[in-house]
Amino acid sequence: MTRINVETEISDIKVSLETGRIAKQADGSVIARIGDTMVLATVCSGSEADSDFFPLTVEYVEKTYAAGKIPGGFVKREGKPSEKEILSARIVDRPIRPLFPKGYKTEVQIVCTVISADDNYDADVIAVTAASSALCVSDLPFREPVACVRVGLVDGQLKVFPSLAQTEAGDLDLVVAGTEDSIMMVEGGCTELSEELLIEALLLAHKHIKDLVALQKELIAKVGKPPKEEYPKKEINPEIMEAVNELVKDRIHEISFSGNKKERYRGLDALREEVQTALAEKFPESAGEIDSAFTEIERKDIRQTILDQGIRIGGRKLDEIRNITCELDILPRAHGSALFTRGETQALVATTLGTKLDEQHIDSIQGEYDKSYMLHYNFPPYSVGEVKRLGTVSRREIGHGHLAERSLAPVLPDEKSFPYTIRVVSEIMESNGSSSMATVCGSSLSLMAAGVPIKGHVAGVAMGLVKEDERVAVLTDILGTEDHVGDMDFKVAGTRDGVTAIQMDIKIHGITPELMKEALERAKNARMRIIDIMEQAITSSRKELSAYAPRISTITIDKDKIREVIGPSGKVIRDIQETTGTTIFIEDDGTIQIAATNKEQRDAALNRIRGIVAEPELGAVYDGVVKSVVEFGAFVEFLPGKEGLVHISELDLQRVAKVEDILNVGDKVKVKLIGFDRFGKVKLSRKALL
Repeated sequence: MTRINVETEISDIKVSLETGRIAKQADGSVIARIGDTMVLATVCSGSEADSDFFPLTVEYVEKTYAAGKIPGGFVKREGKPSEKEILSARIVDRPIRPLFPKGYKTEVQIVCTVISADDNYDADVIAVTAASSALCVSDLPFREPVACVRVGLVDGQLKVFPSLAQTEAGDLDLVVAGTEDSIMMVEGGCTELSEELLIEALLLAHKHIKDLVALQKELIAKVGKPPKEEYPKKEINPEIMEAVNELVKDRIHEISFSGNKKERYRGLDALREEVQTALAEKFPESAGEIDSAFTEIERKDIRQTILDQGIRIGGRKLDEIRNITCELDILPRAHGSALFTRGETQALVATTLGTKLDEQHIDSIQGEYDKSYMLHYNFPPYSVGEVKRLGTVSRREIGHGHLAERSLAPVLPDEKSFPYTIRVVSEIMESNGSSSMATVCGSSLSLMAAGVPIKGHVAGVAMGLVKEDERVAVLTDILGTEDHVGDMDFKVAGTRDGVTAIQMDIKIHGITPELMKEALERAKNARMRIIDIMEQAITSSRKELSAYAPRISTITIDKDKIREVIGPSGKVIRDIQETTGTTIFIEDDGTIQIAATNKEQRDAALNRIRGIVAEPELGAVYDGVVKSVVEFGAFVEFLPGKEGLVHISELDLQRVAKVEDILNVGDKVKVKLIGFDRFGKVKLSRKALL
């Protein structure tokens, strides 16, 4: 294949796609470029897998050479995926996976490699377009092109493809992916924005998604790929479907709509096994098809009941939230803890406060920075009653933790007013739908219990959708099963004043702006009801920190005084820390943080530092210590590191024959600063105070 390149402009920013030059042995390969940021997306397919799911793997790899950097550490090469790379891989995976045919079981691997990175544009969104283009120029049965854009709020105006600096400084970071006709995926964080503005941002995003889809179609046309053949849909044998339906039709509904998850799953498993046994002789070697028929009947029954009767699993109405309880101070030694339970989903959340030493150092291709707020989400197998090996944190756990983390970030205090490193950990104790949103609610409660002065409560809820032709049902606070059989998973978190985070995944086409507006409005109503319940447990952050939390005080000194506080080779600062039992951090701008376990330690360190940076004041009285004695007087340290001379004539009201008659080395003495000599040296007096 010869080299083919197409390009377009979006908001005066050039975006290009290229194929036919690099990685030609892959089934499909495309380089997408925006500014000087370039992503190579490759697609390869393998053999058909014996699995119940589509074996698609998406990898997103950032190469440090892309930014002209050498990896840190001893090995000096890229290692396991960073959290940023995992989150970016999920952004690529989520809108692409639904566009493969249902029942497609061939192994597919997509690798997105960042080969060039500038300081203006992140590669994550353009990687979606690159991966879609690579799939479109391959022979894989990928339905249609999908593209992705980022929307920011710059100086109060919505902007597509904002720079990294604009995104950081703005109140919106929204990633939207979609096809020509439909939005497929939304992921974003914002600073308490209105639902109306979010809809406006989504519409703007989709407008430019269409431009990128058109660019991909231009590339496909130039490559000369013939239209892809329709992937043969694997239909269930009608005889098997009828036989299974005859056995379960009178019982599956009652079991499926039971309110207790464990009983429901056990009942369905028992009925499924009964059906397999009953049909094993009539349909030998068809266990898989029998199982598929059972699942399809269950799915249709749940969906039809919701659409026809407006009744959900457990008898809930469409907009009804499950029962919620909030408990505080579950863990006596944690700095703050809460147990949030919503139906059969439960999150135990603990907040820990640390010092600057506890910050997480992030080294990415776009730069290095320290992170003083972290939220970690853990999903142990016992939360769903399963037996699984405990290993490394899964991509799902990282994704859910990131969503909860950005949900709470807008309400946290700044580092100047609250100079602590904050780590929040959510342990999912039970799960039956939207444990990430339970994490948001539990984290808000835990932060307030810890005394972190957050602006207000943040709550989250997951919305669902069932759509059959023109019939539509929007579901509030969905269960795991409703997520599985439904057409949308739409998570919205926020305060009373606005949305702070949003995540949406769509399984079908045709989600209209009106439908999304309805889902956002219902999510807002649910959020207000949840915050009402949370405020019954705690209305605002506690004024006092836990007795087990460190005490941190911040002072600012003149930058020219930093060297005096540190001392030669760090001698002075080490002595202060050792004698007072504190930990001290000094910033280049003169900001000093003092971390102590009690008030006495903190005050002792503060007084030492204030003494070092204090300027000698004429007429001021000091408590000093005699450091040395000479024939003509005594040198007294009246401020830390500062000495002055008490001349022999200033020792007493009477004439003093010998300095040692009045003062000796180590004596404590109260002195008054009476002046400076012509060299600027301090003159002290004991006599002036007698």
